[in-house]
Amino acid sequence: MSMRAARRSLVTALAALAVVGMTAACAPQSSTQLLTGTAGLSSSAQRSAQDAAPQAQAGKAASGTAAAAEDCTDGLPAVASVDPGGSPQVTSGPTMAAIRERGALRVGVSADTLLMGSRNPFTGAIEGFDIDVAHQVAAAIFGDPNRIQYRVITSGDRETVLQDHEVDIVTRAFTINCDRWANIAFSAEYYHAGQKLLVPATSKVAGIKDLAGQRVCAPEGTTTLERLEQWEGVEAVPAATHTTCLVLFQQGAVDAITGDDTVLAGFAAQDPYAKVVGDAVSDEPYGVGIPADQLDMVRFVNGVLEDMVASGQWEQSYDRWLGDALGPAPTAPQPVYGRAP
Repeated sequence: MSMRAARRSLVTALAALAVVGMTAACAPQSSTQLLTGTAGLSSSAQRSAQDAAPQAQAGKAASGTAAAAEDCTDGLPAVASVDPGGSPQVTSGPTMAAIRERGALRVGVSADTLLMGSRNPFTGAIEGFDIDVAHQVAAAIFGDPNRIQYRVITSGDRETVLQDHEVDIVTRAFTINCDRWANIAFSAEYYHAGQKLLVPATSKVAGIKDLAGQRVCAPEGTTTLERLEQWEGVEAVPAATHTTCLVLFQQGAVDAITGDDTVLAGFAAQDPYAKVVGDAVSDEPYGVGIPADQLDMVRFVNGVLEDMVASGQWEQSYDRWLGDALGPAPTAPQPVYGRAP
């Protein structure tokens, strides 16, 4: 098969997968190869925002944590969340009780971001690193990691579905920042990504400095697109989803894609004629998105994340989904607390 034919086949497959993935909602379903260990182990991984801010500003953060903290108007770094004060069993509140009564955790996810949240074409299950996080929250509430009702959303939908209480949480490569804290709440950081570039394997582009006059795609409603629009001499091309960017890239409608290294790693795994290049030009701390008026859920999720790290499940999930593309597991992000519950 020629390179052109191979690409055409891949584009067709991805477009079909994207259409399937954009289903509005899915009933609770079981999924293969998911981490199902019991959440609830106590962890001492706690640090106040007062302790965290000086270290971040000094640029001494370990691998897997933010190199610099973005201070919000309240004086706290954006990554500061609410101290769980104990395990999920201790921090359970009325929000979790309502979810148990409903019978399923409603989660906003991606279905087309390979390695983070994508639909398995053989099983139909949505799986990836972000999905593992959702399963740990469900396990802590129900004792069953599969009691989830997925809501497949775009990047631009993430805040809206939380503000309208259409989902309980969002686990969709969701960067924590101060502007978003004004509309929703976040858990502590559970993964630290960085913005890089995807270019053709034969391209001489090695970084942003080489992009003058080129068309670069990024999804709408993302911090990635906001940053792209500020790059001088670059034509920013917005698209509805990451997969749409990849299709445009493979059709030759754009010259490059910019996005978090987690997302681009999935693209490179799908397209042997593409490569990820450049040093990270941003810090992208991922958090679980939660409605602003449900801080009991924030405390609960933070307890789940601490347990996920302490039990070794965080590292297992990283190794399974991201290790091959991004290398050995970094240190899990250290939680930063200090926001008032």
